[in-house]
Amino acid sequence: MEHRTTRAAPMRRVAFASCAGTTIEFFDFFIYGTAAALVFPKVFFPALGTGAGIVASFATFAVAFIARPLGAILFGHYGDRLGRKKTLIATLMLMGISTVMIGLLPGAATLGIAAPIILVVLRFLQGLAVGGEWAGATLLAAEYAPPTKRGLYAIFPQMGPALAFALSSGTFLAINVVLGDTNAAFLDWGWRIPFLLSVVLVGVGLWVRMTIDETPAFRDAQNRRPAASVRAPILEVFRRQPREVLLGGGVLTILFALFYMGTAFLTSYGTSETGAGLDRQTVLILNIVAAVVFGATTAISGIVSDRFGRRTVILACCVLSIPWALALFPIMGTGSGTGFAIGLIGTLAIFGIAYGPVGAYLPEMFRTRYRYTGAGMGYNLGGVLGGAVSPLVAAQLASSFGSYAVGLMIAGFGLLSLICVVTLGETKNRRMQDEPVDAGSDRKIGAHDADAVEGVPQT
Repeated sequence: MEHRTTRAAPMRRVAFASCAGTTIEFFDFFIYGTAAALVFPKVFFPALGTGAGIVASFATFAVAFIARPLGAILFGHYGDRLGRKKTLIATLMLMGISTVMIGLLPGAATLGIAAPIILVVLRFLQGLAVGGEWAGATLLAAEYAPPTKRGLYAIFPQMGPALAFALSSGTFLAINVVLGDTNAAFLDWGWRIPFLLSVVLVGVGLWVRMTIDETPAFRDAQNRRPAASVRAPILEVFRRQPREVLLGGGVLTILFALFYMGTAFLTSYGTSETGAGLDRQTVLILNIVAAVVFGATTAISGIVSDRFGRRTVILACCVLSIPWALALFPIMGTGSGTGFAIGLIGTLAIFGIAYGPVGAYLPEMFRTRYRYTGAGMGYNLGGVLGGAVSPLVAAQLASSFGSYAVGLMIAGFGLLSLICVVTLGETKNRRMQDEPVDAGSDRKIGAHDADAVEGVPQT
């Protein structure tokens, strides 16, 4: 068979390719979140005023999370049929083009109502790209990794968001330092630079991804059962493993709520006069520090999950998130930079505890022939509730009921995710290559019998 004679790509190259790709994709995604907090209310929604402009800006931010499940379906379909490598190249291209076009988009003063409409369309395309990116990148690492080190190697695509958050904040910080506090220059053209620079990163990412081979698990699945025979992976995954998709999305809800509260809403809260009232430069510096801590907890938790299990580590995050959510805004409500720093860093650190194991946790739940679609759908369903609702509703809750109401919302998400992770089984000892199965079998595969089907004793 072909995959027996083709030399496997070194794990370091696979790890670099998966990390570089998610870093670039999430850099493009995060500079939008930073701009939505600092710039877009004035550039694209000036007629709405400060409060309504922020809500409208985060509404465009949330559009991407509505698009993400659609991206998981679209790119999951081709990723399960044509392969991980080709699909990941397509997601990177779509993200790069959309991001550069945002950087070139004139504001409402020039285009009027057309400017925010085009912005929403481009943000939707960004969401499609990220919706297809995460599952493919984690599958790239998880399907190549040795079984006993899957948690270790699956952290590399998970490190992408931390690196991207630091890079996006650093880019805006550098622009702010160069331009000083001249808001006119920053609002006119300074904010566009990170969007335009992404074209360089996309070029690097494409080169890296074109140097790796298709994953052994996908090639093995094609030899056992041609991918073309799976006519609609989205239908098959919901017919065979709907429980894993829905509960997986529930587990991810608190992760998205914590992360996008930390990377988007808190950036706006920190610079707002009604929030922490800090200057833009201070908030961006704290973002970079928080990204470093988040990256460290992501790496440690992923490695630890190889020993103690994915579910155990994720459960710890869910348990910690509930009291933390209730304490978050009282801590930051002190109005000091120290209080804001503790709140921001603590939020992303707790998020990282669960984010490390998730890179292996979701891929391990699904069969190879629809793994791209299944893992992507579970991940992005969590993004709709935790990532789309949180920043949008948080701004309204804070203005109507005070910041403590936002903490109650996050605590509710934590409780939901806690229930879902308790319900799901452990996955760390499962195979990534499927055993031969009857192509005509309609038997559903659940969390408690997937191991037996794949020839691995249950944990």
